[in-house]
Amino acid sequence: MDDDGARRAAVDGAVNRFLALVGSGPPDLLEGALEIARAADPDADVEGARAELDRLATGLDDLDDLVRRLYVEEGFHGDREDYYDPRNSSLTQVLDRRAGIPITLAVVCIEVGRRAGLGLDPVGMPGHFLVHPHGALQHLDPFTGEMLDREQCIRRFRESTGLGPDVPFDDALLAPIGAEAVLVRMLTNLRGIHRSRGDLGELGWVLRMRLGLPGVSAIEVAELAEVRGRRAAFREAADLLEEWAEVLPDDAEALRRHARQWRAHLN
Repeated sequence: MDDDGARRAAVDGAVNRFLALVGSGPPDLLEGALEIARAADPDADVEGARAELDRLATGLDDLDDLVRRLYVEEGFHGDREDYYDPRNSSLTQVLDRRAGIPITLAVVCIEVGRRAGLGLDPVGMPGHFLVHPHGALQHLDPFTGEMLDREQCIRRFRESTGLGPDVPFDDALLAPIGAEAVLVRMLTNLRGIHRSRGDLGELGWVLRMRLGLPGVSAIEVAELAEVRGRRAAFREAADLLEEWAEVLPDDAEALRRHARQWRAHLN
């Protein structure tokens, strides 16, 4: 097998493990994030990542210790220079580079905290991911290591989304979310990055993983079909659309129409 074939096989393995993980009940957040990292880089050192999380948690007694360890002693920080670098969405790369975006830095905080016996929940506030320590009145901004009160969270929300005071802030946006929702958001971020770069190979595995999680849209299905169709896999593109037409009845007509368009290429 040549290098390209070996890489495709490794990516397929990561995708299949991810789909098995999310298809067997509530997924483990760390394992899901590591499979995303392995799809992005088949040589990713996932065992090294687990060991590093263990090391970072050693000797921590409370949240102040965690923040000091990660953001002062170890130098974790938000990547302001190249926010949309896909490495910022890979947990192994974030652990190696000490730089990331809010969601991956949040996963680091949560997993280090879990090992230290600290309860931390992911909070999917639009525009800026946060972490909520159990029982605390404040939220941790994983991008900066700062603790934020409600008004500061709202300020982050408005700064990151561009929405003004005419749009009311709903406190439900500060509620914890589950591992599935975190993985959806990680993949949605990567989808946007690779789509903007026109990188079909990377976009393909991202969408394959995304379709294994709840809340799939017809747009995402059509996008994966397009990735396949543009690689001359016309039958696979049409089959995918027809399969999802059964799952998404409100969009069935449009999906079947797209399927017919791809099948026309077979004539």
